Amino acid sequence: MLLKSFLDLLPDIEQETPNFPPAILYNEGWLLRLVVDWFYHSKIPDHPLSVPGGGHWFSEARLPSAFLPRFNGDPLAEAHTNADGVIGQFTIGSKGKTDLVLNPDANHFVVLEAKMYSGLSKGVTHAKYFDQAARSVACMAEVLKRAECTPATLSCLGFHVLAPDEQIKSRTFSRNIDKRSIVGKVERRVSSYEGERDDWFRNWFKPTMERIEIRPISWEAILNLIIEKDSRTGKSLEHYYAQCLVFNT
Repeated sequence: MLLKSFLDLLPDIEQETPNFPPAILYNEGWLLRLVVDWFYHSKIPDHPLSVPGGGHWFSEARLPSAFLPRFNGDPLAEAHTNADGVIGQFTIGSKGKTDLVLNPDANHFVVLEAKMYSGLSKGVTHAKYFDQAARSVACMAEVLKRAECTPATLSCLGFHVLAPDEQIKSRTFSRNIDKRSIVGKVERRVSSYEGERDDWFRNWFKPTMERIEIRPISWEAILNLIIEKDSRTGKSLEHYYAQCLVFNT
């Protein structure tokens, strides 16, 4: 009955005077979930959003940082990072309710960041230069370290930004997701620890950067593929995406 009550609210959202902001429903987070779930059930091989055998996906997973507080009031610390989407072989909730732990024998680990018209966030409290891309990839290296999963053993390791084609063509994300930029920012972050994180940088972060694929992917390209493989679902998602664009400008 409660689920039906939720569903009964949906037709109202596109009316001239809805009862709550349409962007609560029409946003990049829900678009990501709908799209990745389609890939999960459709078993599309060799795509950045493919879900591997024995794997699954999760939205809003907490990834641990190599720069978590060492003590109360640590002036260099940052919190966990929430990933919009993760695909691979992992468990959720073995610690905190949404904490991600990669399986030691995992061969697939992909983190997704979903955007509409916003850019990547700029930094953390104690390191304003340490932007969302650098922070996410650094957290991925920490996830691998904690699982004792060597980056070179993974068949798929990726960090991808999903965004409108016009945002990608305008190079909104290009500077931040450039590998040299990410390495420079993480190296600067590590240097502030005066040697305490050097082993982590050398043994886990650098091998992660050598193996990882980092790229932007347009929503339009994803939806075109879905339409090609599953016209009915693809057209519905295309309509949903159009509404996302309207309500997130």
